[in-house]
Amino acid sequence: MTSAATPAYRRLSVGERRSQLLGVALSLFAHRAPEDVSLDDVAEAAGVSRPLVYRYFPGGKQELYEAALRSAADELELCFAEPAVGPPTERLARVLDRYLAFVDEHDTGFSALLQGGSVAETSRTTAIVDEVRRAAAQQVLFHLGVPDPGPRLRMMVRTWIAAVEAASLIWLDEGKQPPAAELRAWLVDHLVALLTVTATTDHGTARAVEALLAREAADGPVGTLARRLGPVVGGAAHLL
Repeated sequence: MTSAATPAYRRLSVGERRSQLLGVALSLFAHRAPEDVSLDDVAEAAGVSRPLVYRYFPGGKQELYEAALRSAADELELCFAEPAVGPPTERLARVLDRYLAFVDEHDTGFSALLQGGSVAETSRTTAIVDEVRRAAAQQVLFHLGVPDPGPRLRMMVRTWIAAVEAASLIWLDEGKQPPAAELRAWLVDHLVALLTVTATTDHGTARAVEALLAREAADGPVGTLARRLGPVVGGAAHLL
């Protein structure tokens, strides 16, 4: 009886091998904190030797982690890329859907990344994370139609980005409850509420909100929130 032939070993190019190792590292870092992943773990998961991993990442685990983080950051930045089509809040809802899917996929690694304190954390890793935050803020401002925001609006958007990060970490800690769709809807409402409050004291934000409302649909997130707020605001009429 003839045994099945063993598949021929295929030598990978330098680029292919590096991509393979990065992919394996990303998968490990996505589910375990950086300090819990060793080069031996990466080598074993990739089916290669430890010296081969060192050949591609001579800086060892730190270099591999930073390269994997850079790759994850590039992927995360793509989550915020959305065509300028349709009402702004509906665009941001689609962005948040992709963002929360990324958080879901990279749960433990995402927590380690944003909470800091990892033995692998350096000024370079911090800069990579900050770059993602800046890119996210720029995309939010783009969808709000504000190319040159004032300091109050910039601060408000950065505050919202920080709130999204915090909510994501709490969501993971709470066993991914409420469901992602409910969390996304709440985060969109949160942005609209922050915009509205800021608009009461900042002319630049007020103009942005006015332009935003003109592009929103009555049955979209803003219209739905306005109808839900009606009874709440009415209950506070005696304060006016």
